[in-house]
Amino acid sequence: MSEHWQSRPEGGGRFALWLIRSIALYGGRPLARVILYPITLYFYWRRGPEREASRRFLERVLHKPVTPWHVMKHIHCFASTMLDRVFLLARGEQGFDVTVEGLEQLEASFAEGRGVLLLGTHQGSFEALRALSARRPDTHLRVVLDKQKTPALTQLLEALAPDVGASVIDASAGGTSITLAMAEACQQGAMVALLADRGREHEVLRRTPLLGEPAPFPVGPWLLAHSLRVPVVLCFGLYEGGNRYRLIFEPFADRIEIPRQDRAQALDAVIARFARRVEHYIRVAPYNWFNFYDFWQQDVDTAVRPDAVAVRDHEHERVGA
Repeated sequence: MSEHWQSRPEGGGRFALWLIRSIALYGGRPLARVILYPITLYFYWRRGPEREASRRFLERVLHKPVTPWHVMKHIHCFASTMLDRVFLLARGEQGFDVTVEGLEQLEASFAEGRGVLLLGTHQGSFEALRALSARRPDTHLRVVLDKQKTPALTQLLEALAPDVGASVIDASAGGTSITLAMAEACQQGAMVALLADRGREHEVLRRTPLLGEPAPFPVGPWLLAHSLRVPVVLCFGLYEGGNRYRLIFEPFADRIEIPRQDRAQALDAVIARFARRVEHYIRVAPYNWFNFYDFWQQDVDTAVRPDAVAVRDHEHERVGA
């Protein structure tokens, strides 16, 4: 969920959490979806920055004049996945039509016993990964989540899916702790999932083309992948309307290598490959793009510092050794 969109709803308090939990456990999804239409109208009229960000993004990808209908469709798609997040956590795949692609390749990577690093983006629903747990109950999934930035989601996880909440790796604990927790999970043969399209505060970024213009991507996920030395698989949970989701797994690399020499070029190459796959799925499902801010202009003044990258890489290598 977009942190820029999430900042206000996070203050909903215990009543909002109780209401969401009640809908998930006792309400019906068809009735709940009817409520999404007035919610979509409300956010369209009340949230100007997000509305404008949606319009600009859709102009980039659709290459035609964007009307209020297009923007409201974008908001409604986002709202639908937020509602479905509750039901996916509460009931898993039950009531949904989830198509899974690339499961054989994922199982091949998983069978090596080294663990797998799943990298996703703010496109569609990352919660669609719950379908994998239902189909492969022997699979151990650990999700990296910043609990301090998403307190409502943390409470929701603990209320609706305590087992999932207990498996979260808290990204707010700090770089060394995160790396150690991820390394331990991989050593136990687990799949570790995190989102790789947004940098955390003060994180070093590298720019690479996305929809015709350089966009910033964080280096952290790739340094982690380098230190973990496990297969990297991309994961996209695309919402296709109604109760339909398409969960896609794409093998990305057996191992990520970031050599000490020419490390900046190596990072640029791997991030550019990742961005091309992100752009592919933007074009496949443009209304699944849930970065409701100017993604291309984030942290435009952040300098790319190879020395900082080198320091971070050295720290990750030392911890992962």
